[in-house]
Amino acid sequence: MQPPVSVVTPVHNGAKYLAECIESVLRQTYQNWEYIIVNNCSQDDTLEIATSYAQNDDRIHIYNNDNFVGVMEIHNIALRHISPDSKYCKILHADDLLFPACIAQMVKVAADHPKVGIVGAYGLKESRVVWDGLPYPSTVVRGKEICRRSLLGGFYVFGSPTSHLIRSDYIRKTEDFYAGNEYHVPYMDQEACYKVLANSDFGFVHQVLTFTREHQDSLTCSFENTKLNTDLPSLLTILTKYGQWYLNSEEFDRRYRQIMDRYYRFLARSLFRKRSRRFWEYHRNAMNYAGHPLNALELARGLSLELGDLLLNPKVLIAKALGKA
Repeated sequence: MQPPVSVVTPVHNGAKYLAECIESVLRQTYQNWEYIIVNNCSQDDTLEIATSYAQNDDRIHIYNNDNFVGVMEIHNIALRHISPDSKYCKILHADDLLFPACIAQMVKVAADHPKVGIVGAYGLKESRVVWDGLPYPSTVVRGKEICRRSLLGGFYVFGSPTSHLIRSDYIRKTEDFYAGNEYHVPYMDQEACYKVLANSDFGFVHQVLTFTREHQDSLTCSFENTKLNTDLPSLLTILTKYGQWYLNSEEFDRRYRQIMDRYYRFLARSLFRKRSRRFWEYHRNAMNYAGHPLNALELARGLSLELGDLLLNPKVLIAKALGKA
């Protein structure tokens, strides 16, 4: 008996890669799945492509969102369509792929270990294997321990939504599985992991099971995200919200200081560049959202540290200021 699995793809203007994405689901060795594709007011051939596949396989279900909504909201809308009988949920972004054994291998770990809430695996990001760090054969790790090690910056194995299999009961527990605002969107999946793993274990398959494309329009690799450096405010937000769950006070304070020093030194270097008003508004609002408003004294401290480095090693700092290091 194969437990039912819901595969979910929210998509907006994803015609370029959607057929390959759907084909990767059809090639799964695991067969007891439903595939939910939610079209977020696409203006290209997304709907036509999805509909053509649905006409040939009644496991594929197409939903049209009436009004265009943001990334986080369309993910939550898509998750609300999963079947009440679904045992596990597999999110798949429209520009990504699943390798044929993906669902079967992930379901095996989850089924063999009922306390597992999320299953991850190695992923192929273009030509690089990512989300490694767990020593083989660490099939199951206590949720609180994997979150603690991740928060301390030891390694990162959670990956992206495409890399997760989630026990559906955890998705049904809340109206909005993904939470936050526009300053947190690229890392909404991380926050979901920290919430689920507070009461469950983390399973891992030591195989490359997913493929993630890197291109300018993707969520986490977009030019805007890399230019703004959304990593730092997201690290700060997650530590602030979940650090007290998983770290003792000494660990929390040390990690908080590390992130803040790194953040303010980054902002100090940005003073040497021609940063846009949009850049400074983003970081001011993102820090407010994280509960740590931009502090002029901290920025001055970061600037003094950067200037100290300039005196000791001017070539390195100049390269950083120019974005070359």
